[in-house]
Amino acid sequence: MKHKIAVFASGNGTNFQEIIESVARGEIAATVALMVCDQPGAAVIERAEKAGIDVLVVSRKDYPTKHAFEETIVEACKQHNIDFIFLAGYMKLLGKTLLEAYPHKVVNIHPALLPSFTGLDAIGQAFRKGVKITGVTVHYVDEGMDTGPIIAQAAVPVKDGDTIDTLEARIHETEHKLYPQTIAKLLAE
Repeated sequence: MKHKIAVFASGNGTNFQEIIESVARGEIAATVALMVCDQPGAAVIERAEKAGIDVLVVSRKDYPTKHAFEETIVEACKQHNIDFIFLAGYMKLLGKTLLEAYPHKVVNIHPALLPSFTGLDAIGQAFRKGVKITGVTVHYVDEGMDTGPIIAQAAVPVKDGDTIDTLEARIHETEHKLYPQTIAKLLAE
């Protein structure tokens, strides 16, 4: 069975691109039916449009409450018959409305070995702390900041002479492998 998935993103969309390419190669048994973005003008929108994927752009400031904002997203997901939601650089905390509509069906990727370095700038946090190993975590989403149950992790060593840019490049390279592999396994279960 092919699942219908939605990908939520806020920025450039490199993880989104890896997901749609993995789907196109048949590595993920799914259809990317919807891309949700909370940042008008984000590069990920163009990536989705180029791939022929429906796009929903919603800005929280256009809604009186978080509930109303998330209701709009849930309605779009229901209209597209979405089975799973995968966050790929989506920079908003999800609330009860969305999480209750998709219990245990919302997954995120985070550029650190959780539970360390939650929230924004995780790569920079790890780099400034001087850790020797950091990495990537795929986890279920709950209402906390990167606190949901861990699904998969991959370590990324911090090398002597690394800059934040070289470390970030290796983290992204690891994300681009781990996330599609993990999504494929989750959808096969």
